[in-house]
Amino acid sequence: IKFCIETVLEENVNGDFVETGIWRGGACIFMRGILKAYDVKDRIVWAADSFDGVPAPSLPQDTDFDISKSKLPVLAVPIEEVKELFQRYGLLDNQVQFLEGWFKDTLEDAPINKISMLRLDGDLYESTMDALNPLYEKVQRGGFVIVDDYESCPPCKAAINDFRKQHNIDDPLVVIDPWSVYWRKTQNISN
Repeated sequence: IKFCIETVLEENVNGDFVETGIWRGGACIFMRGILKAYDVKDRIVWAADSFDGVPAPSLPQDTDFDISKSKLPVLAVPIEEVKELFQRYGLLDNQVQFLEGWFKDTLEDAPINKISMLRLDGDLYESTMDALNPLYEKVQRGGFVIVDDYESCPPCKAAINDFRKQHNIDDPLVVIDPWSVYWRKTQNISN
């Protein structure tokens, strides 16, 4: 995250930072902290989450991967708790905007114009696609897409691979650790 943010700042890649699936907010808090450290005041950190866990599987690709609130309640962190964590670090301000609800209901009409870093942590095929479909075109050339659970959540990996194939995205996937990857956007998508 630090490398991506510092790169887009250094190279003047326009756009805000977006995370879809923030859990307790750690990555978004870190993003806001970097903006504060660099005294950047013209970018927003968008924190999109249901704040009620992961949705129950509704697509065939997610059938065998139920991590919904009934199965894994630890993933359901109320928005008030997340805001308190931002506040603890003095980072809860107007440069942090929350999008509360399922991605399919919040991201399409979110007032996000340009994105320089998109971090995906939706775990499911459906959630990953619900984030990519409305947001990927807003990622600027030179911007980054980070996929938190590419190797640890098979439905997420399938969604990423399908989306990239459907849109002829051949930007190389770079391994971050045993679970995560990123790529840097070099072209607009084609259908």
